[in-house]
Amino acid sequence: MTQRPVAAIVLAAGKGTRMKSDTHKVLHPIAGRPMLLHLLASLEALGPAAKVIVVGDRAEQVEAAVAPLGAVTVRQEPQLGTAHATLMAKDALAGFDGDVLVMFGDVPLIETATMRAMLAALHRSDDTGCAVLGFRPADPAAYGRILAHADGTIEKMVEFKDATAEERAVTLCNSGLMAVRAGDLFGWLDRVGNDNAQGEYYLPDVVMIAAADGRRSLVVETGADEVAGINSRAELAAVEASWQQRRRTQAMADGVTLTAPETVWFSHDTVLGRDVSVGPNVVFGPGVTVADGATIHAFCHLEGCTVGPRAEVGPYARLRPGADLGEKSKVGNFVEVKKAKLGKGAKANHLAYLGDADIGANANIGAGTITCNYDGFFKYRTVVGEGAFIGSNSSLVAPVTIGAGAIVGAGSAVTKDVPADTLRLVRADQTDKPGWAAKFRAAMTARKKGA
Repeated sequence: MTQRPVAAIVLAAGKGTRMKSDTHKVLHPIAGRPMLLHLLASLEALGPAAKVIVVGDRAEQVEAAVAPLGAVTVRQEPQLGTAHATLMAKDALAGFDGDVLVMFGDVPLIETATMRAMLAALHRSDDTGCAVLGFRPADPAAYGRILAHADGTIEKMVEFKDATAEERAVTLCNSGLMAVRAGDLFGWLDRVGNDNAQGEYYLPDVVMIAAADGRRSLVVETGADEVAGINSRAELAAVEASWQQRRRTQAMADGVTLTAPETVWFSHDTVLGRDVSVGPNVVFGPGVTVADGATIHAFCHLEGCTVGPRAEVGPYARLRPGADLGEKSKVGNFVEVKKAKLGKGAKANHLAYLGDADIGANANIGAGTITCNYDGFFKYRTVVGEGAFIGSNSSLVAPVTIGAGAIVGAGSAVTKDVPADTLRLVRADQTDKPGWAAKFRAAMTARKKGA
């Protein structure tokens, strides 16, 4: 078919009372991104001419979330059903001559390919009025039912509360999502009534109104996981688990080793290269890129960071935003890195904090070393030159520079720059007082007995 302009209407006006949250339902995250933004990302791949978000309860939260994405918001007040909500977008799409996808903000995992299939079905023939997305869940429960012929032509759509026992026995269910030509949609919406058990204006009624005008509607089937709606914390967790499982499978298909796949958690934008190895209980927060051949050992948490080729992280390491690990660098157990760059082959193997720092190639950061980057008001950087060696339990008080090849003795508190190839020792003189400890213990023991 000839490519026609596409607009999207996303319904997000519901109260979401079952979530029991001060955050709007559609802003709860899946894989580190609000569920509504998952949906909008899939829509964006179609190059939509317009995206209209219908809001109601806590509208200001949704408006703030979608404003940077170029979406328009309209308010539904009062909330009288899905047909009424869709009708609220009429003015926002005035003059638009194309196809309209009607989506739900709490059904976030619809893929772009499925949207394209709905649009293709809409134009299968000139007499097609609507394309409706259907699915067959393991438990049809209280979903609305679709009665359709073998060729996908819809005979009837009915809400569960209004369905007969025979109709409820049908397993093909209505997701509520549909594609309709803009020139048809709003005229049909104006004709939707509310003579039903709930007294609401139902969007699926446009199918029967289209039929009354001699226009058939088609059902496009997809998997139940793709149209999973989220109305509670339990459903949110179930969709998260389903998303994570698919992402793990994809990672392994792409050449990543997951030692214990069920324990690894991804974000929506995690990027892993070939031959990356990921141990058990690793969490990838948003904004992580891991290059080919890198190893992430068990119990690591990464967010907003870059791990270079054949670098090694963990176990029990934390990479915070701005961490940038170069090729073959090493961040070991109980090391935290924030806004710090490690050059090729640099190492911080144990119990260290590197914040606001540049660590040169092949430098070695000893156990217990920290960069003292914050004075209570401002942050400062630490620079460690190539090949430098920082002894264990050292404090590098920023701003400070350790020159290339320099050595800082263990236990040093470095407050001044160290020239290249220099040994810096910052220690108090060691003094022995023979017998002092025994006398101290005896005096304290006598004092305790007399207390």
